[in-house]
Amino acid sequence: MPAPQLVWFRNDLRVADHRALAAAAAAGPVHAVFLKAEAQWAAHGVGANRLAFLERNLRALAAALGVLGIPFTVLEAPRFRDAPGTLLPWAQAQGATALHFNDEYPLNERRRDDAVARAFAQAGVAVHRYTDSVIAAPGTLKTGQGGPYTVFTPFKRRWLATLDLSSAAPLAPPDPQGPVRPLGPALEEAMTLAGAAASAVPAKLWPGGEGEAHRRLTEFLAEAALRYDSQRDFPAVTGTSTLSPYLSLGVLSPRQVLSALLAAFPDALEGSGGPSIWLSELIWREFYRHVVAAFDHVSKGEAFRPAFADLPWRQDPEGLAAWKAGRTGLPLVDAGMRELAATGWMHNRVRMAVAMFLTKNLLIDWHLGEAHFMDQLVDGDFAANNGGWQWSAATGTDAAPYFRVFNPVTQSQRFDPEGHYLRRWVPELAGLDARSIHEPWRYAGGPKAYPKPLVDLKASRERAIAHFKAHAAG
Repeated sequence: MPAPQLVWFRNDLRVADHRALAAAAAAGPVHAVFLKAEAQWAAHGVGANRLAFLERNLRALAAALGVLGIPFTVLEAPRFRDAPGTLLPWAQAQGATALHFNDEYPLNERRRDDAVARAFAQAGVAVHRYTDSVIAAPGTLKTGQGGPYTVFTPFKRRWLATLDLSSAAPLAPPDPQGPVRPLGPALEEAMTLAGAAASAVPAKLWPGGEGEAHRRLTEFLAEAALRYDSQRDFPAVTGTSTLSPYLSLGVLSPRQVLSALLAAFPDALEGSGGPSIWLSELIWREFYRHVVAAFDHVSKGEAFRPAFADLPWRQDPEGLAAWKAGRTGLPLVDAGMRELAATGWMHNRVRMAVAMFLTKNLLIDWHLGEAHFMDQLVDGDFAANNGGWQWSAATGTDAAPYFRVFNPVTQSQRFDPEGHYLRRWVPELAGLDARSIHEPWRYAGGPKAYPKPLVDLKASRERAIAHFKAHAAG
């Protein structure tokens, strides 16, 4: 009987279109493994909502592997540095001849994977690594000068120009290798994650498993994709896919998304309508992964742009606390922060608005906002979260210039003109009309329980621009 092929699952919790799993299954019987790195996750700021979603998807993966007759083991490796010493003895106990896994790109993950590869090579066990969480592998797209891209638009052009649809085709799940395997109480217990029970977000908002991910993808392509260009910025409208949590844990692959998109809209690669705009969001996701892979200092918590690496920030614990609690007195900011607390997710237009309010109007360090999002988000993906925060704070790649400051009042007036989103998440304002709800402090009879704005928007904007300008000049 052929020796087992080991598949190490990480943020790729699916059985369909899984490069490592497909290759391993073609070479022999598969044993699957997942490492619980709870101390490392805590050090990375992963919060309870993300852990609860991870736990649900681990259980869904275990069930899917069981249907395929593939044994699944969950091992404790509290820190990434524990991975080699945990995986290798287990692999040797299985009599395995090869380990297969899909690459990840933040610095700590790359160091972990390289250490595992070295340990296995020294022990004479083959290691096979695959590009799976992106369509274009980091390092394959270069500027004319031979370096990595730091601006999105030329990256997108190169991504589209080099796209090979044949190599991006999704793979089917492997054939069953034996009878269905029940999970068993030991595996059930092993998949329980410390901290997940602290999540206050209802599990029904984010069910686990590939079936749910594909249901959302199919529903979006059938209903909202055509209107994505005109509706994606309106938070009261169901205009986005809500697939980011499933992509972030690899429950859905980018190849599956691209394939489904092009099957529904064959001209999405050349068009300019909703499906094409949504494709750009998929490419943004890849862009941030390429940035993380190419620039180690991003993974070390540093500003991408050296000019703003030592930018002084205001120390304002009361303002930070009010922002986190959704009590800033700016309805759109408060609605977004309350949506985040209740659902573990926030509409992307609102994410930009709340991030700019924190970093520009309050001049509070973007690291604090980034950390709070990681603590709360179901889709807390490092590359995307860091990229978004640095974009908003004007410290990152392809960043919004420091003089671009979203005004949360004009943003809600434009993208939530009737105030439906504001009324849902800030019920104290529900009785206000569509004019006064955006600026309740300006109108008599506003709710007494709702706070006055923390800052004057015009004055704080001017302060931020002057602060950034002076720092950049000096």
